[in-house]
Amino acid sequence: MKKILTIAAVILSGSAAWAFCGFYVAKADAKLFNKTSQVILVRDGEKSTITMSSDFQGDVKDFAMVIPVPVVLKKEDIRISDRALFDKIDAYSAPRMVEYYDNDPCYREPEYSRDYDMVPMMAESVAMDAMETKSVGYQVKIEAKYTVGEYDILILSAKESGGLERWLTDNGYKIPSGAKEVLDPYIKSNLKFFVVKVNLGELAKTGNKDLRPIQISFNSPKFMLPIRLGMANASGPQDMIVYAFTKSGRVEVTNYRTVEIPSNKNVPLFVQEKFGQFYKDLYTRAWKREGKSVAFLEYSWDVSGYVTQFCDPCVGNPPMLNDFMSAGVDWVQQYHYGYQGNVYFTRLHVTYDRATFPQDLQFQETPNKEQFQARYVITHPASGSFDCKEANTYLIDLQKRRQQEISNMVALAGWDAAAHVSYQSEYNKYIKKTGTKKTKQGGFFAWNMDESPDFTVILLSLLSLSLVFFALTRRPVPVNK
Repeated sequence: MKKILTIAAVILSGSAAWAFCGFYVAKADAKLFNKTSQVILVRDGEKSTITMSSDFQGDVKDFAMVIPVPVVLKKEDIRISDRALFDKIDAYSAPRMVEYYDNDPCYREPEYSRDYDMVPMMAESVAMDAMETKSVGYQVKIEAKYTVGEYDILILSAKESGGLERWLTDNGYKIPSGAKEVLDPYIKSNLKFFVVKVNLGELAKTGNKDLRPIQISFNSPKFMLPIRLGMANASGPQDMIVYAFTKSGRVEVTNYRTVEIPSNKNVPLFVQEKFGQFYKDLYTRAWKREGKSVAFLEYSWDVSGYVTQFCDPCVGNPPMLNDFMSAGVDWVQQYHYGYQGNVYFTRLHVTYDRATFPQDLQFQETPNKEQFQARYVITHPASGSFDCKEANTYLIDLQKRRQQEISNMVALAGWDAAAHVSYQSEYNKYIKKTGTKKTKQGGFFAWNMDESPDFTVILLSLLSLSLVFFALTRRPVPVNK
């Protein structure tokens, strides 16, 4: 009985400084988005190292994937990675919320001072030898076969897409409509096909229930990810997060626009409790506003060994030497208790479908080392009695800031401002309004008892009084007729 197959998900081919004094309170990691594939992409000259982690859920015996690759990979070019590596770099680079606290406007310093201060696909388990015997007559050739960790791997080449389609179908893969059309450009470009399925016996030996990420390395002048294959039978848009590591600077997409996600905005305090949904709404709104065919930059930072701060604020420890080595960043070297070597980390987020991304993603390494992070700020108001003269100015500014926070929320995520009217006016009750308190009576000479009278104001009042008196007592001049 044939199983339904989703051909390859994302995989590849390819040859304002802020004050660092905030506290991290929430993050928006890859788990927020459905159908999300994660790829670690390391580029050094013409060498690409790709580590792939899919969001496959289901019986592992039904898992398989097909990936276009530029060359026939050797066994030493294929490795098994650890999912914890993805969890670490995802959390470290994820969009996040940071909180700050206002100082009490009525606080006075003491007199003394101190100086301290991929999209998976379904297939039946078919013996590799049996599959090899079925390759004859399809113009499909098995270039190599390996068992690496818990995976059985075939490297296929094909003369034409129809033959490859029939081979996959006859070997238990149910090919989605449109697969032949998608396969054809890869075959004409002389790409090979990296076919992976689970070896249940080897998986049992590992003691793992979840499938581990697969890593491959190769040399190619093309720096790209072939996403079209993953859209052959997709029911809707899919998300992909690319964690890219290079020597010189940011990685950007060249055949689609690379845009910084809206960032570094103050938002209302209550967003903290719903930050995940807030960021999803923000991302979706930005994706639609930019026309959908765009790659969003969510993080970029120089994470070289001599740099001491890689984010604002940081979550946990930064990537270390062993993390870089696991990802394929092989140009860093041990240096005392750290490492040396230039490393630049870029996080890109792409939501793609067949209509908006008709081409595979093509990348370039740029010299741009500007730091960036998707970062949203909440600021807690001061607490206290607000009984000093400076408190009024603070409270008026607070009212304006909260109005701006609501405006930012609407602009970023499209949330309804009318549902949060009380947030804007919460501290208005503390604002002292001139003229509402007891005043000394005296007509034009009334003033607030809490304030000293201004001599200029008194002088102007006297002048006004004189003019009024003159107007009332002046007799009209008779007019001769």
